[in-house]
Amino acid sequence: MDFEAVIGLEVHAQLKTRTKMFCACRTDFGAPPNTLTCPVCLGLPGVLPVVNARAVELALRLGLAVSARIERRSVFARKNYFYPDMPKNYQISQYELPLCRGGHLDVRIGDQTRRVGLERIHLEEDAGKSLHAAGPRAATRLDYNRAGVPLLEIVSLPELRGGEEARAWLTRLRQLLLHLDICDGNLEEGSLRCDANVSVRPRGATELGAKTEIKNLNSFRGVERALDHEIARHAATLARGEALEQATYTWDAAAGRTVFMRSKEFAHDYRYFPEPDLPPLVVTEAELAAVAAALPELPAAREERLRRQYALPAYDAAVLTDTPALADYFEATARVLGDGKQASNWIMGEVLKVVNERGLDVADFPVSPAELAGLLALVRDGAISGKIAKEVFAEMLATGAAAAAIVAARGLRQDSDAPALAALVETVLAAHPQEVAAYHGGRTGILGFFVGQVLKATGGQANPALVNDLVQSGLARRR
Repeated sequence: MDFEAVIGLEVHAQLKTRTKMFCACRTDFGAPPNTLTCPVCLGLPGVLPVVNARAVELALRLGLAVSARIERRSVFARKNYFYPDMPKNYQISQYELPLCRGGHLDVRIGDQTRRVGLERIHLEEDAGKSLHAAGPRAATRLDYNRAGVPLLEIVSLPELRGGEEARAWLTRLRQLLLHLDICDGNLEEGSLRCDANVSVRPRGATELGAKTEIKNLNSFRGVERALDHEIARHAATLARGEALEQATYTWDAAAGRTVFMRSKEFAHDYRYFPEPDLPPLVVTEAELAAVAAALPELPAAREERLRRQYALPAYDAAVLTDTPALADYFEATARVLGDGKQASNWIMGEVLKVVNERGLDVADFPVSPAELAGLLALVRDGAISGKIAKEVFAEMLATGAAAAAIVAARGLRQDSDAPALAALVETVLAAHPQEVAAYHGGRTGILGFFVGQVLKATGGQANPALVNDLVQSGLARRR
């Protein structure tokens, strides 16, 4: 039997606010455990939460960017459950009346663009963190610093059909969050997390099968692998004629398999009811208009503009708009250099190679756009070769010196004196009559031999492209 997967994603994005969702505690990552807490985020008796206005603004920014319907009146609710890292034993979230409904996010799958719908976007607070220690003194320690940090929960419609699609969609969502400057997208620090819901049904069927929720997904590659594994497990179980039950699984990346956690809860298990300490959240037209006016250029629009403005291929534009910092670095380099494609080639090659190897943020790259443009101008103008440029680039990274200064100090400038090089080419060709005859006899690959001899004679300082042209002209005259 032929099966198809039905996948929906629930993404939790920590918002870039200085303080928590309902109190004035800082949201700094990496602070000593339990130092960023107060009676409000710990849920002590007699305290009252106050909504973080900046968190609401950032949520509206995403809602507008994905064309969601902004509810002018939404309501916070208490979601009741017991987890050790929830100090209040309930979470303030939104349920029946969320801030944003609907909307969509377009994602490129291969050569096609698909529109994946959203169910809702709502505000809530994060839980704390359980730290498990193994060994003879095994224990679980609780850090409540994260409890109360503002979260956006972004819920897609079940319109994805495989692990690869889910990974592409998440990549596109992270890109949007970064361009909107509402989340830092750091999976390692947990500021962007994803749960996946998947079921499998016979292809062409309309009813959904039993759903599995997969938790503990801390990388986009992990999301893809976990979904593909679970889809295969569902299909094999159904092919044997066995039934599946709704359940929650965790992903064991080391073993490459999902592991049963518990039977899946339903909404009624959480006993939602309106938060009695918070009034309804009301968004005015003026507030919404102000957020809309401040929206930055979105990734898809910037990608298209880079293609037009700098004559870039679609692939280059897609890579360069991966993050706002990368796109800014490219545009600053291209403006100074006056050549978008040359800038694109170097940034996607040499710059990103260093960024990835050293784990850098492009915004902190040690070679500025103007300095990189200065190096590339030397290549464009024939002052140095591409090979020498890579050596100069490495020294720029190590010393912070300008490209022109390095080239001058080390005597790396190319010899582009055409008359002098033409005379040297004639000398080389005259000294190798047998090789010249072989070239005219069909061994055209020997052209590199002549170029190499000229470069050797100049100590590698001759302009290779110019020498190549001069050698071909000299050989043609000897035909």
